[in-house]
Amino acid sequence: MDKFTVHTGRAVPLRRSNIDTDQIIPAVYLKRVTRTGFEDGLFSAWRANEPDFVLNQDRFDGATILVAGPDFGTGSSREHAVWALTDYGFKAVISPRFGDIFRGNSLKAGLLTVVLAEKVVQRLWDDIEDDPSTEVTVDLVEREVRWSRASEHRSDEGARSGASGSTEVHGFDLDDYTRWRLLEGLDDIGLTLRHTDEIAAYEAQRRPWLPTTAVQTANSPI
Repeated sequence: MDKFTVHTGRAVPLRRSNIDTDQIIPAVYLKRVTRTGFEDGLFSAWRANEPDFVLNQDRFDGATILVAGPDFGTGSSREHAVWALTDYGFKAVISPRFGDIFRGNSLKAGLLTVVLAEKVVQRLWDDIEDDPSTEVTVDLVEREVRWSRASEHRSDEGARSGASGSTEVHGFDLDDYTRWRLLEGLDDIGLTLRHTDEIAAYEAQRRPWLPTTAVQTANSPI
């Protein structure tokens, strides 16, 4: 998976709460046997039935950060929900609260899930809707989310005032181990591959009567 250090991009304001994984991607898409190409299933019911749904609005085309309400990703455990978000182009999701299993799946797959206070998410929604070109920076190195506010907005807690407006800066928590994995771009397979020499040395010392894993070649019988 790709390394995540600092990402800056435009954002989508998803003003909905209690979004479960079936709403993120319906169960019908789980029949596919691939791990890519799920972008068409992302929020498919809302995109099909609600013409004004945020992902149907041209002004949010190309956005790479999703800003959602509390309890995002609850419900059944399906990695497809994460794959649908990343296939669509999202690099990070910001929410006041996530489903635990969804968040674990996301972080293992390289999709950064950032928890910010609900009042901060509300201000970010307002700013994005006022100006869809607003660029949001998700900084994993510093564990911060930053964006600029227009001068007419009131400076609030977490905002740094300037001549042309203010910059919102908000820290977020993420444990050191998960942060290291994301910075290094290591999923579970990547972590295992860091130890190929040790694995090979262990296998070389195995007793000959113990079972081994056969390597299938083009000429191997099925």
